Amino acid sequence: MTTTTAADGRLTRRQAELLDQLEALFLAEGFARFTLDDLAVRLRCSKSTLYALADSKEQLAVRVVRHFFRKATEAVEAGTATEEDPALRVTAYLSAVARALAPAGPRFRSDLDAFPPGRSVYERNTALAADRVRELIAEGVARGRFREVHPALVADTVTTLMLRIGRGDTAQATGLDDATAYRELAALLLHGISL
Repeated sequence: MTTTTAADGRLTRRQAELLDQLEALFLAEGFARFTLDDLAVRLRCSKSTLYALADSKEQLAVRVVRHFFRKATEAVEAGTATEEDPALRVTAYLSAVARALAPAGPRFRSDLDAFPPGRSVYERNTALAADRVRELIAEGVARGRFREVHPALVADTVTTLMLRIGRGDTAQATGLDDATAYRELAALLLHGISL
């Protein structure tokens, strides 16, 4: 039996399970220190099984990072889809982002920041999330729920803080965990643009 996803192509059930296991391992412990031999031992599989997922450790790390962010995006959109009120949608969206990113431990974030291909995936997803926030704000302005603001400027500000949260800079500067930082961002944003 195969599982099909747009980004992962055709995977066997075992490959899909391995991808999920790699994701959990990387989120908890990071990925930079592992060799393919280490990963094969930890996951009780052969290196050739890992090579079926990617041609190198670096490509495997990128694949797992993409897998994580794709699943996070799906979860965020699902967590926002049922909310009709624009203000509550922005809050729901940022809260869903916080929940989706919560499993990413400090070692994962550090490894991601030091690994340009992975950091690129993270930054692209953060930019897409900021675009989504911009859309939600523009919708709220159009529906008369928010005061007239420049949605692109607000989205740029949100992007900056989201990048800082993801890198751990906000936690270091404020002592806030990521979920709390996202809740505070949502409150700050809504108080700043609400009528």
